[in-house]
Amino acid sequence: QVQLQESGPGLVKPSQTLSLTCTVSNGSITTNDYYWSWIRQPPGKGLEWIGRIEYSGKTYYSPSLKSRPSISRDTAENQFTLQLRSVTPEDTAVYYCASLSRGHWGQGTQVTVSS
Repeated sequence: QVQLQESGPGLVKPSQTLSLTCTVSNGSITTNDYYWSWIRQPPGKGLEWIGRIEYSGKTYYSPSLKSRPSISRDTAENQFTLQLRSVTPEDTAVYYCASLSRGHWGQGTQVTVSS
């Protein structure tokens, strides 16, 4: 069973860059046809897809976030990372990493943007 675990700071100041890492176990992030996403859920709102990195390394992002997110990977560590630039309090949310098509999700991590 593939497992995902998010890690990173729980508090980020406005205008800074949010950085989260997802560690994948019991599976390789380079396995064919696996797609690794970041999703978030602001308080009182629904899930929002942020972007994904594919097994090939190609990345795709939600147009609604413009050019703020960046997703990269470390194949040696079997991890992929989200960076979200220029955060505001509206970026406060529970952030999840997931392989959506396979139904594998991390437990989520709370990130609060506040001075």
